[in-house]
Amino acid sequence: MQQKLIVIGGGAAGFFCAVNAARMNPNLQVILLEKTGKLLSKVKISGGGRCNTTHACFEIPELSKRYPRGQNFLKKAFHWFNTNDTITWFAERGVALKTESDGRMFPVTDRSQTIVDCLLREADRYKVDVRLHSEVKKIEKNGTEFIVSLSDHTTIATDYICVATGGYPKSAMFEWLKQTGHSIEEPVPSLFTFNMPGNSITSLMGVSVPNATVKITGTRLVETGPLLITHWGMSGPVILRLSAWGARLLAAQQYTFTLLVNWLGTETENQLRDRWLEIREMNAAQKIGNKNPFHLPNRLWQYLLDESGIPPDTRWADLSSKLQNKLIQLLTTHTFPVKGKTTFKEEFVTCGGITLTEIDPNTMQSRKTEGLFFAGEVMDIDGITGGFNFQNAWTSGFLAAKTIAEAGQS
Repeated sequence: MQQKLIVIGGGAAGFFCAVNAARMNPNLQVILLEKTGKLLSKVKISGGGRCNTTHACFEIPELSKRYPRGQNFLKKAFHWFNTNDTITWFAERGVALKTESDGRMFPVTDRSQTIVDCLLREADRYKVDVRLHSEVKKIEKNGTEFIVSLSDHTTIATDYICVATGGYPKSAMFEWLKQTGHSIEEPVPSLFTFNMPGNSITSLMGVSVPNATVKITGTRLVETGPLLITHWGMSGPVILRLSAWGARLLAAQQYTFTLLVNWLGTETENQLRDRWLEIREMNAAQKIGNKNPFHLPNRLWQYLLDESGIPPDTRWADLSSKLQNKLIQLLTTHTFPVKGKTTFKEEFVTCGGITLTEIDPNTMQSRKTEGLFFAGEVMDIDGITGGFNFQNAWTSGFLAAKTIAEAGQS
């Protein structure tokens, strides 16, 4: 008798599970249920429509360190399927990936549609039954099979289920999964930008600094990388990484905290003081407004001079020690009060989800219910920005597929 797998969720993890299970076990009937009318919507918009498919990080211990939640779990899972496997999998299906200078990997076409089309082709090829507008309301175990109840009051009986619904922003949305006996880590946002309402820095919207060090005071949270000033505050990879590592802590503080920015990257205040005399002597006759020895964007440099109370036509040689101290302080430890956050609806990532101790990292099978599997962000796993969340989707989707395909053959 033909066995059946129902995959709940038409995103990256759900599709990867469905197409691989159907391919590895041709006798398995695979049905993919998506509650909206859209498939692979996050894949389509990620990386500005280019799809940041994975990250060129090939050592498992290093790769797993990119996940604020799920490190140890993924360390085991990555032994079975990791970045190398992702690159090979897509290459075998005619999709070549390229690496950018920051390590992010994209299809060489620079179009997310390439990844979408590849997954849709695979679904077609292996006869995955894709059903849109199919929202699951309940899962019940009945002997060896499951009964899946949909919002249109129909039910489907199945041997295996893989839940790949993505993260939910609210606890209540996990209710139907709690009924399977699983516990939930409270969801809170991850990957968000910092709001600085009324701060004059926002007048520099659009200015970016390639290498700033950003620290949250009173914590050990610190990151270095590209920073972007926006009309509401600060964004860019360095801020998004900080938000991921600080997701739980910042939620507990209701997104009200103090940020320290070092515009010079990793050069400390003391190191800057040590070479300040040399900087002054080299530029002695120059006007400070025209001569910015730190290669900072001009608008930012003028802003820092203004904040320090230094008239731009002051010669370097004439800079008083009081104003000099103020400038050094702003360059290396500029303080900004943060109040609130902004998340991008489409690229919304949550930390939280199914508690990891209840899932086997080698198979993605529930430790509580045989035949029930999880993949992707519905688990309490989230990565920093840069293709890591997709790598988790491919890895967990593949492992669930492999386990189900093999079980269906035994």
